[in-house]
Amino acid sequence: MTNDTDILFEEHKGSGGNVGLITLNRPEQLNALSFEMICAIDDNLAQWEINKDIKAVIIRGAGDKAFCAGGDIRAIYDQGQTEGVSVARRFFWNEYRMNHRIKHFSKPYISLLDGITMGGGVGASVHGSHCIATERLLFAMPETSIGFFPDVGGSYFLSRCHDELGVYLGLTGARMNAADAMEAGFATHFVSSNRQDDIIQQIIDTNLHDDAKVAVSELLVDHAVQPENTELLIHNSEIETCFSADTMEEIMLRLAEQDTPWSRKTTELLQQKSPTSLKITLKQLRKGVGLGFEECLQQEYRMVQRVLQSHDLYEGIRSVIIDKDHNPQWSPDTLAAVTETMVDDYFAPLADGELHFDEDNE
Repeated sequence: MTNDTDILFEEHKGSGGNVGLITLNRPEQLNALSFEMICAIDDNLAQWEINKDIKAVIIRGAGDKAFCAGGDIRAIYDQGQTEGVSVARRFFWNEYRMNHRIKHFSKPYISLLDGITMGGGVGASVHGSHCIATERLLFAMPETSIGFFPDVGGSYFLSRCHDELGVYLGLTGARMNAADAMEAGFATHFVSSNRQDDIIQQIIDTNLHDDAKVAVSELLVDHAVQPENTELLIHNSEIETCFSADTMEEIMLRLAEQDTPWSRKTTELLQQKSPTSLKITLKQLRKGVGLGFEECLQQEYRMVQRVLQSHDLYEGIRSVIIDKDHNPQWSPDTLAAVTETMVDDYFAPLADGELHFDEDNE
């Protein structure tokens, strides 16, 4: 249940205009996004977009553990089980429209990624103009672990990573630090966590010139430092070799042929995921390369309608969130049992309404 303090919206008077400050204020829930929070962000961004007094928007998470751990999947589970798919469907309709608004927001949209940033938290940040990572960042798209797929525009930003990195991240849900996130192109700057308040105040105090996004980038130069070496680069060659395959079966075969500690660990990780999720995610990312941002969100909306009616999503949430036994019983439970026809069904057009964007949301 969301209350009025779960998300805070403030306008700070500044030089040359005001700054809209969004605070995700559910630290005990790692600032997970509820349906009401998503709608509130979208509504406020729509107002701030046309408000000439607002020069920039900053979004942060309360506490020192998380920016945002994702969508409130416990609520999605409860709704799907008790109120039907149509109620859970509203969550994703509104979330994807929020992602779209962030992507097309004309003013600087600055995310302070301090702590856990996963799933829906990624969608609330990476589509903006500036993503500032701190040394406490833990970044991941772990959806295949709960019978889901990397949505919130994952078709777009993961498919555009270099050297099959996005495919690896989307399938495995591998966790990244700040250096990794910058290497993958998800974070634009790295700063010390103790500089966040200074950055907010400087943006408030600075009269941003005509190109406000460039002005924010210039301002951040004084705060940014070089993060530690990325772990992803160490395995870049193996990732490209294994995850450039066109099928999950071929990916697993290439990992077995590598026969290294990394490949064995990666194989074990993939074997824990929903076989259906792995196959639909691979197709999602391969298709995403040739799609525009809106088309990627539309593809994901089609996918989510089928996932909400599937077994694996609710079983995955049960195993991770409800019972916490981490022993999901996937169905089908092998890659071989997930046929091409079954995968294609997730991408078929919807008979009862596609995702669309209002004129004021484009």
